[in-house]
Amino acid sequence: MPIQHIPASEELFKSGLLINTPVQARSNARVTALLDAAAQVVHGKGYEELTTANVAEAAGASIGTVYRYFEDRVKLLEALAIRNLERTDRRFRDALKQVESSEPKDAVNVMFEMYLDMFRTEPGFRSLRLGDVLDIRPRVRESRLTTAARTMTEQLSVRFGFANNSATVLEFEKSLVAVDAYLARAFFNNDRGDDEFVDAARTSVASLARLAN
Repeated sequence: MPIQHIPASEELFKSGLLINTPVQARSNARVTALLDAAAQVVHGKGYEELTTANVAEAAGASIGTVYRYFEDRVKLLEALAIRNLERTDRRFRDALKQVESSEPKDAVNVMFEMYLDMFRTEPGFRSLRLGDVLDIRPRVRESRLTTAARTMTEQLSVRFGFANNSATVLEFEKSLVAVDAYLARAFFNNDRGDDEFVDAARTSVASLARLAN
């Protein structure tokens, strides 16, 4: 059986952001290593301190390898944000499959705990999150929190009777904006998250269960 290689990010490869899209496992591994290195740099220094040079150093690669795939540091950050969104979406879908309860509140809790765990376990996530913190103009895409809210609405409407419409998406997005802000503050200088702000974030999503029909 041939070896199955996990792409650095399927959505990244579709985005057109990469200068060269990997077609071989070795090239894919290089992009993965660069993104992992970028995540470590962001985790340790913050995204504003990320440079192509310190990513190359962290990855044990040449600066030329970085520029083979990424035009500049901004493209690197955008690529990492795309991967963060993809991983968040995948983890949400996987977590939702494990929910056996028919209570919407249990699904909402799963959604929150999954996002909280991303802050605790995904390198660099607490700083960059889904990439909306990057002020890149002109804005040519919707907020990734909007994208996440739409995905969650679609999934929860199937399982728990949430109305799949723009009003529900907006309510989910409002809660995600609040959660994102509270958790960013909770992890500002606390690796586990300040309990007061984590609890405030948890409270901000509790009312979403009422959106179920």
